[in-house]
Amino acid sequence: MIPARFPPGAIATATARRSRTVVALRAAAVFGVMLIGAPLLSLLWIAVTGDLTPVRHIFSVVLPAAVADTALLLAGVGVVTVLLGVGSAWLVTAFRFPGRSLLSVALVLPLAVPTYIIAYVYVEILEPLGPVQGAIRALFGFRSRADYWFPEIRSMPGAILLLGCVLYPYVYLPVRALFSVQCASLIEAGRTLGASPASVFRRIALPLARPAVALGLSLALLETLNDIGATDHLGVRTLTVAVYTTWLNRGSLPGASVLALVLLTAVTLLILIEMRSRGARSFALSAKKPRPQEPVALEGPKALLAALACALPPIAGFLVPAVFLATEAARRGTRIDPGLPGQIGATLTFALTATVLIVIIGASIAAAVRILRHPAALWSARIAGLGYALPGTVVAVALLAPIAAIDNLLADLQNAITGGRAGLLLTGTGLAVVIAYAVRFSGIAVGGVENGFARLSPHVDDAARTLGHGPGKLLRDIHWPLLRPALASSALLVFVDAMKELPATLLLRPLNVETLATAVYAHAGRGVFEDGALASLLIVAAGLAPVVLLMRASGETTAELSADAAARNEAEPTPARS
Repeated sequence: MIPARFPPGAIATATARRSRTVVALRAAAVFGVMLIGAPLLSLLWIAVTGDLTPVRHIFSVVLPAAVADTALLLAGVGVVTVLLGVGSAWLVTAFRFPGRSLLSVALVLPLAVPTYIIAYVYVEILEPLGPVQGAIRALFGFRSRADYWFPEIRSMPGAILLLGCVLYPYVYLPVRALFSVQCASLIEAGRTLGASPASVFRRIALPLARPAVALGLSLALLETLNDIGATDHLGVRTLTVAVYTTWLNRGSLPGASVLALVLLTAVTLLILIEMRSRGARSFALSAKKPRPQEPVALEGPKALLAALACALPPIAGFLVPAVFLATEAARRGTRIDPGLPGQIGATLTFALTATVLIVIIGASIAAAVRILRHPAALWSARIAGLGYALPGTVVAVALLAPIAAIDNLLADLQNAITGGRAGLLLTGTGLAVVIAYAVRFSGIAVGGVENGFARLSPHVDDAARTLGHGPGKLLRDIHWPLLRPALASSALLVFVDAMKELPATLLLRPLNVETLATAVYAHAGRGVFEDGALASLLIVAAGLAPVVLLMRASGETTAELSADAAARNEAEPTPARS
C-alpha cells in the first residue's frame, strides 16, 4: 500500500519529474558529442566534395612549407618551454634564495599576455626604427642599419623565443606542483648518499616529473598551433596561417578545409603522445603521505644566479610588454582610438553571451556524468572537452558551411512566410562567433564543474535519494549551492579566453565589427600597433584574473601540504640525517 502521507498522484508526479530531468541530462550528453562532431563532419564533407583543382596546388606548394615551418616551430617552442618551465620550477622548489617567494608567483604572470600581443610589442621594440636599435646607433655612432648586425626578430628563432617566453608557465605550473609533493625522501636519500644537486635533478627529479612535463608541454604546443597573430606577424607560415590565407586570400574553402584536417591530425597526434607519456609513467608518484621537500639554502653568487634565472622569464614575458603598453597608452593620453568603445562593447557582448551559454552547456554535461553514471555520459564529457584542443582556425572553417546553410534556410523561410528577406541571422549578428566560442571553450566549463563535483562526496547523493529527492531536486537544492565557486571560476576562465580569442573571431565576426583582439591585429597589420596599445593593455589586464585564480589555488595547495607535513612531524619524529 502507498503510505497515507503521500497525496494521490504524488509518486506519479515525482516519477515524471525524475524522467524529465533524466531526459534533459541525456540530451545534454548527446549535445556535447554533437557540439564537436558536427563541425568536424562538416569539415570533412567540404574537403571531400569541394573543387579539388586548388587543392592540388596546395598539396604541392603550400602544404610542404607549412608543415616544415610548423614542425620546426613546435620543436623550438617545446625546447624553450621545457627549459624555462622545468628549470624555474626546480629552482623555486629545491633551493632557497633571495626573492624566491615573489619569483615563484611572478613566473606565472606571462600567462596573462596573449602570444600575438608579445609578438607585436617586441617587433615595435626591436625593429630598426625601435628604441633598442635607435639607442645602439646613437651610442656607437652608426648611421644606418647596414653599419651593424642585429638579430632579426621577424624570423623563426624570434617566433620560438617569444612564444616560449609566454607559454612556459604551462610547463612550470604542473612541474612545480609535482616537485612540491613528490616523494621528498628519494631526493633527500640522494643528497645523503653524496649526489650533487645536478645529479639529483637529472636522475631522480626529472624522471618523476615526466608526466607533468608531458601535460604542460602538450598544452603549450596546442596554444602554438592555435596562434595566428604572432606567427603571421613574425613571418612564420605555419599550418594555421596557411588555413587563414587559403580561405581569405585565395577564396578556397575546400583548400582551407584540407589544410585544417592536416592541422587537426597534428593536434590529435599531440594529444595521443601526451596521453601515452602520462599513462606510461602513472607509477612515478606515490599517493601515500606526500610531503614538500626541504629547499637547500643558496648563498653568494649561486643565490644571485638562481634569482636572475627565475627573474628573466617573467621580465621578458610579462614586465616588458606590460610596461611598453602602459607607456604607449599614457603617451597618447586623451587621443584614444574612436572605435575603442565599440570594440569593448563587441568584445563584452560576444564574451558574456558565450560565457553564459558555455557554462550552461558545461554544467549540464557534467551533471549528466554525475547523475546518470553511465559510460556514454562520460564519453560525451571527454568529447566535448576536445574542443579546447581544436585551433580556432579549424573551428571557424568547420562552421562556415553549416552556418551559411542555416542562414540561407532561415532567410528562405522568412521570405516564404512574410515575403521579405532577413539578413544573415547567425553571421550578421555575431552568433556565429558565439557558437565558435562554445565549440572551443565548452571543455573548460565541463572540466571545471566536474572538478567541483569531485569535491562532493557521492554519499551526499545517496543520502538525498534515500530521503526521496529526485535528480532535479538534488541538482537544484544540493549541488547548485555547493557548485557556485566552481561555476564562477569556470565562467571567469571562459570569459577571458573568449576575450583573447583571435583566429575564430577574425573569420566569423560580422562585417565592420571589431573586438579588442581583432582591432589589435588590424593596428599591427597596418604598422601602427601603438594605436592599439590601450586595447592590448585591456586584454592583458583581463588575462590577469585567471592568473590570480591559479596563484590562489597554488597557495592553498602549498598551505595544505605544509599543514599536513607539520601534523606528521608532530606525530612522527623525523629520522636524524647522517
